[in-house]
Amino acid sequence: MEVPAGFLAKLWSFVSFLPFFCLLLILGLLKAAIICPVVVGVIVPGNSAVVIGLWPAHVLWTYFCVARTKRLGLVLKIAVLVLLVVPLVLWPVVAVVGSLLGGIGYGFFAPLIATFEAVGQDAVDKCYHCFADGCWSTIKGSCIAVEDFVDFCFHSYFSYMDELSEKMPSDEKPMDVKLTKLPGSLLVALIGMLVDVPLITAVALWKSPYMLFKGWKRLLEDLIGREGPFLETVCVPFAGLAILLWPLAVVGAVVGAIIASFFLGLYGGVIVHQEDSLRMGFSYIISVVSLFDEYVNDLLYVREGSCLPRPRYRRKMSHSPETEKVDGNIYNELKIRREGSTSKKLISENTRTLKWTIQQYRPMQIWDWLFKSCEVNGRILLHDGLISIKEIEECLEKGNCRKLSIKLPAWCILQCLLASAKCDSSGLVTGDDVELTRSTVPRDKVFEWFIGPLLIMKEQLKKLQLDESEEACLRKLVIWCKNENPEDWNDFDYPSSDNVRRAQLQAIIRRLQGIVASMSRIPTFRRHFRNVVKSLYIEAIEASASANQIGQILKARYSSKISSGRRNKKDRYENDDEVVNTAHYNENIV
Repeated sequence: MEVPAGFLAKLWSFVSFLPFFCLLLILGLLKAAIICPVVVGVIVPGNSAVVIGLWPAHVLWTYFCVARTKRLGLVLKIAVLVLLVVPLVLWPVVAVVGSLLGGIGYGFFAPLIATFEAVGQDAVDKCYHCFADGCWSTIKGSCIAVEDFVDFCFHSYFSYMDELSEKMPSDEKPMDVKLTKLPGSLLVALIGMLVDVPLITAVALWKSPYMLFKGWKRLLEDLIGREGPFLETVCVPFAGLAILLWPLAVVGAVVGAIIASFFLGLYGGVIVHQEDSLRMGFSYIISVVSLFDEYVNDLLYVREGSCLPRPRYRRKMSHSPETEKVDGNIYNELKIRREGSTSKKLISENTRTLKWTIQQYRPMQIWDWLFKSCEVNGRILLHDGLISIKEIEECLEKGNCRKLSIKLPAWCILQCLLASAKCDSSGLVTGDDVELTRSTVPRDKVFEWFIGPLLIMKEQLKKLQLDESEEACLRKLVIWCKNENPEDWNDFDYPSSDNVRRAQLQAIIRRLQGIVASMSRIPTFRRHFRNVVKSLYIEAIEASASANQIGQILKARYSSKISSGRRNKKDRYENDDEVVNTAHYNENIV
């Protein structure tokens, strides 16, 4: 689209936009007023019933697992058992209040945003979508939210507690605190909370007007000048909504900073215990304010670093060459992004909706790839007989999904590692020619926890240089074998008899299964994987039905051939009898 040039053209573009925007805003508010009570009526009673109903079981099982675990030392275990009363008592209250606030926010903003996003869709009847979008989808989303919350309370929480009470490896030491360090840690944690909370709050409040006006300035420039993500005409109404909702985003950022400041201040006690120094703890109290200020500056693309003091709070803060290299890449990337934000015009015809932006978020793409890969590989394993219909039925009916939910995703990730090692990629190659490297992944600790070990395992597989026969055999070993000892592979005719090589591969498989087991505790994992299992079950039933139908057809044809053969044989015998009888009759006549 042609961008308006000149003051009068931009002014006319802005004036002509206002009536259209106001009508959409009124329609969105009406839809939000209707849908919001329904969403709150679904989320609040559903989550409250689950929390209150499971609260006695959570309390008893938590105390039992903490008392039974060997991962905590005696002093730390006693402290945890005493302090557990506070979070366990507050848990129902926090869950109910959080469900209420979350239900109100989701029920109000989802229909409102969907109304503006409907204009940006490539649909034929946009007027219908403006009225219909965000109604049933929001109610359905509230039901999904309750389902994920139930999965968290039933599966994830008990899985965490079970892992806590499992046997500890022999080479691992229990986590404990020394009584001599406890007074100093508590003192620094208290002082850190008293000092850091007001200072971090002051920094957040000081930077909030800049965040507000800078955001408004950029959104107004995009709206009037039709630049950035609002280059298309259909994106302009969403720009007006973004301008109205931007103060809420600023308030949310300030509230999040205030909440985080409590935990940042309390972490000073951990520093004292780890470094065994009160001076290091007090240095952390001062440094964390500077770190927070630098982080905010990076987010707002202002000056680099911070003018606040930052004393050394660790005795060993040196980085390895690899870490320095990665940090340098991230620094250069942030610098380029900062320069590009002021000089480069964002021209993208696809950034029309918030939904599209969420879908393009890299962790969401990896999440979708994992389940698509599970569905594709599950069909192959089902066809090859490595997965049976009985196992799929047990997963759907009884919830016994240990083999499917752990080993199937582990095999999919292992395939990705093998393909990445073969093509000599510096990262991980997934579907649709997407390559994940340390420079392309987001600066997310959780995502780095997932990608970092996979990159290391990929390099290990590259050094092993597996041949095609070994890769083909690995599929059976991942699905069927326990992979605890190298001798476990003797019955599977693995091509290599080197026990060291087998132990290395088994360690990689066990680590992959451990990563997948941790991922399975994410509430959305179970819902997505159930959909994969349902699709596999439907395909298995259809394949079985088609096989039975083909068998019946072949059986009918075979039986008809037999009966026709018998009939022909009987007719032949009857004809032979007639010939014999005729011959005897002729002989008598003669």
